Amino acid sequence: MYNPRYFREERVEVLHALMRDHPLATVVTHERGRLQANHIPLFLVADKRRKGVLRGHINRNNHMAVDHDPALEVLAIFQGPMHYITPSWYVDKIEGGKAVPTWNYVTVHVHGRLRSTENPRWLREHVTALTDLVEAGRPRPWQAESAPPSFMKGQIKGIIGLEITITSIEGKWKLSQNRPEPYRGSVVQGLTAEGDLVMADLMTNAIK
Repeated sequence: MYNPRYFREERVEVLHALMRDHPLATVVTHERGRLQANHIPLFLVADKRRKGVLRGHINRNNHMAVDHDPALEVLAIFQGPMHYITPSWYVDKIEGGKAVPTWNYVTVHVHGRLRSTENPRWLREHVTALTDLVEAGRPRPWQAESAPPSFMKGQIKGIIGLEITITSIEGKWKLSQNRPEPYRGSVVQGLTAEGDLVMADLMTNAIK
């Protein structure tokens, strides 16, 4: 990933927070000489002794884990907030209209080693943990225990567990840090006017 110094985010707690808040990752693998991408919710398990692991699952009919070349790493991409940036937000602050559109976004790229498992206990614990993560904060959180045991047992038989041992994490927070203050301030105003307070807050914190 092209990642200039002024866009780099290296605080582990910030990277982990985005991965937990946006768990649906694009997982890129090498399968039979071709690149393949699957979109999989991944649950981060932090480990102070290591960089941590990502856990997920796929349908048994998905051959990703079988066809992936185990000698090669996989890439998991977590995409956070993003927004189109129009030059009209700072047109009055530049000379001669020298401005172009762009996108602001935050993303985390994780490289690691992939292994699979069909252990029913592992799968049950994983499904429970992932469900608890994504249901947290809802008025009436759904739990894996809410489904009939026989039904869940059948569902678990239909999936394969994935575990990615993390070897490296890279964060890119592209939030106009390379632009002068008048540009950045006007972009924050434009984002606020359009109702994207999340991106506006990210930019405000990035340019302090």
